[in-house]
Amino acid sequence: QVQLVESGGGLVQVGGSLRLSCAASGSISGIDSMGWYRQAAGKQREFVAEFTSDGSTNYADSVKGRFTVSRDNAKNTVYLQMNSLKPEDTAVYYCTVPRIARTWWGQGTQVTVFS
Repeated sequence: QVQLVESGGGLVQVGGSLRLSCAASGSISGIDSMGWYRQAAGKQREFVAEFTSDGSTNYADSVKGRFTVSRDNAKNTVYLQMNSLKPEDTAVYYCTVPRIARTWWGQGTQVTVFS
């Protein structure tokens, strides 16, 4: 079992910044990749960023250069630093731990970008 708890969402003006955190507990280890997805109202959930087990990072094209994913293995926590936020970044952001058997999801945290 893996438990994921996101935090750091909120309201922010266009061009502003937010940092999301996701604390993992349970059977989590350094070999797990951890990542972020988001789902806007009326749209499908989409990949945002991930921090893989070998230390590499991947980003959706829509957030490259604006978002940075990082990880603190000692705290089993993954972060998503979001800069230069746009209205289209408004969504519920979900932390995820993908495994072959199943993918674990957090409960999500709302990010709303207003102009």
